Amino acid sequence: MTTAPAKLYGKNLSEYDELDVDQLLSQLSPEEISILAKEVDPDEGLDNLLPPSERCSYECNKEATGPLNRKKLIEHINKQALETPDLPEIKPYVAGTVRGKKWVAPETNGNTEHEDKIAIDLDDEYGDALNTASQEEIIDLAAILGFHSMMNQDQYHASLLNKGQPVGLGWDGVTKATQPKVYPPEPPNQTDPDESIKRVLDDDSKLLDLNWNNIKNISDEKFENLFKALVENTHLETLSLVNVGLTDRLAGKLAEALEKNCTLRVCNVETNFISPVGIVHLVKSLLKQRSLEEFRATNQRSQVLGNKIEMELTKLIEQNPTILRLGLHLEYNDARHRIASHLQRNIDRIRKDTPLKMKFRFFRKTPQKHRKNLIK
Repeated sequence: MTTAPAKLYGKNLSEYDELDVDQLLSQLSPEEISILAKEVDPDEGLDNLLPPSERCSYECNKEATGPLNRKKLIEHINKQALETPDLPEIKPYVAGTVRGKKWVAPETNGNTEHEDKIAIDLDDEYGDALNTASQEEIIDLAAILGFHSMMNQDQYHASLLNKGQPVGLGWDGVTKATQPKVYPPEPPNQTDPDESIKRVLDDDSKLLDLNWNNIKNISDEKFENLFKALVENTHLETLSLVNVGLTDRLAGKLAEALEKNCTLRVCNVETNFISPVGIVHLVKSLLKQRSLEEFRATNQRSQVLGNKIEMELTKLIEQNPTILRLGLHLEYNDARHRIASHLQRNIDRIRKDTPLKMKFRFFRKTPQKHRKNLIK
């Protein structure tokens, strides 16, 4: 079934494609152009980037009386508001006349308390114990039974910790705000990037943990030098690069280093500017050496990874038999459940093979010339 082509003024719309719009506009008079401007909405065309002052049709032809005087304008508006008469009421107000249904309070018969009472049948032993119990004992009992609405937070936590009830706080006591503890501010990270790069490049056996967290204004050249030195390093086990401004290009360099490094066990790149595709690249690089046990990359440029990226990450994690902890915010339950199950299986397998793994680590850190003696 075919439909007839759309027509405008008896012609097909395709015939208007070759018309010269500028030539047609040059033939219109100013009055016709003004009428055409009123019929065209600039927001629907290509002029949505123009400022509103140039898009709206201004029809006021009155000459300017001078510069804007805000004070006089407000006085004029107030004067107009006072001089303009109010709209007439449909029904004029008459004092003492009640319109509509008058509200009448319900009769209480002088009893303001609720008359319904709950009767609880208790044994004589429990009844005597409750009748002779002190207020602190009753509060402790309410905390044990989980009656949180019957007490305040101080009373509840004091009952659980067996610290004794606060003095002066009964059933009607008011809990004051707990004063927060004053903690000293964390000192800035004093790690010298140049010195740490040199130690990584020299394969310093004492450098097991490298922390560059929160160091500002690290150049891309220093990151590249660090990742190049990481390739040949055989002692570094923990690398923390939190809030240092890593981008996708630098994440690619880090992924190349992770593919060749076989001693790194923890890598933390949280709070940076890595895209979901960059995170996939990093997780994929972990499959090369399969030595990394913990990887964290939350709080990046994109808070939501998306279903496609999460499923791809799930497949990569399920292929990794050594990863034990993963720091990523996953939105979909399927990805979270599959990754959590796989990590638990890895942990169980590592727990069973702990002696063998310890021997392997000792063998890996032993110099090449002494490994034959270990094998014997």
